[in-house]
Amino acid sequence: MLVLEKEEMILDFTSQQNDLKERISLQNNFLVNQISLVAGVDIAYWHKNNKEYGVCCIQVFDFSSKKLIEQVAYINEITVPYISGFLAFRELPLILEAVKKLKTHPSLYMFDGNGYLHKRHMGIATHAAFYLKKPAIGIAKTYYKIENIDFTMPNNIGGAFTNIEIDGEVYGRALRSRKDVKPIFVSCGNWIDLDTATNITMHFIDKDSRLPIPVRYADLATHQARKLHQDDV
Repeated sequence: MLVLEKEEMILDFTSQQNDLKERISLQNNFLVNQISLVAGVDIAYWHKNNKEYGVCCIQVFDFSSKKLIEQVAYINEITVPYISGFLAFRELPLILEAVKKLKTHPSLYMFDGNGYLHKRHMGIATHAAFYLKKPAIGIAKTYYKIENIDFTMPNNIGGAFTNIEIDGEVYGRALRSRKDVKPIFVSCGNWIDLDTATNITMHFIDKDSRLPIPVRYADLATHQARKLHQDDV
């Protein structure tokens, strides 16, 4: 990609994110006791024959029973280059096509990635929520450092958290989902507040992983799908 093309792409992506940012809501537009299905979403990538491919896996769980209800996957070539801070533009086309394959209708989406915890508050969980028209939560396995600000490690107790605050604004949380595990990083996507996002995340934590069940299953599914399909594309 030419430098000029990349610069033009960055300007366009920044403009789109800034426009959407003005419409973010960090308040619930739903009642927690009305949540029926929760979808976990993740994407994995690979290269073959000088092309890049991606697979989006969505795993839908019943909120009360935590049982797997539906799973879908969508694979396609990736045409948008990786540019730091603009990952959503690579991932969104895969996500929207995968969602079209769902027979169920999730009440809420949990993404393997950030939401409001982003330098423009426009991580994939926030960006995708506008198109899905559903509340969303971002769950990141590693910390996305913003303006060189580090997070404070939460106490070694399941459910302990510390807020990630930058210039007086809370962007997300470092959450110790279980004792003796590394923290995960929870942020609002859209139409949800941070306390509710944290509580829903903890609702889906079990003894097998620090990740909430929908995100963990989506993560496992993408790795399996990549292994299965990367030689077949």
